[in-house]
Amino acid sequence: MSIDEGTAAKVAKLARIKVEPEELPHLAAEFNNILGFIEQLGEVDVDGVEPMVSVTPMRLKRRTDGVTDGGMQERILSNAPDAREGFFAVPKVVE
Repeated sequence: MSIDEGTAAKVAKLARIKVEPEELPHLAAEFNNILGFIEQLGEVDVDGVEPMVSVTPMRLKRRTDGVTDGGMQERILSNAPDAREGFFAVPKVVE
């Protein structure tokens, strides 16, 4: 795939980047270089290679996923202008 100056101008417009007309050939060349690098990556054989999280073998830290109420209901409701029965009380909006 090759990027011409027209396509480079369109990409710059979509990215909301102001590019002077004399800079378009250089921008198109840069886009073509980037696409060349991507094509090189596509040629790498990765069959049998497991995805990694890091370059060093380690497991991610995990925590138990427990549901709690936070234990701060009274503190939170103390900030409310009106609280009833353990909930925020708000004025009726729809009749």
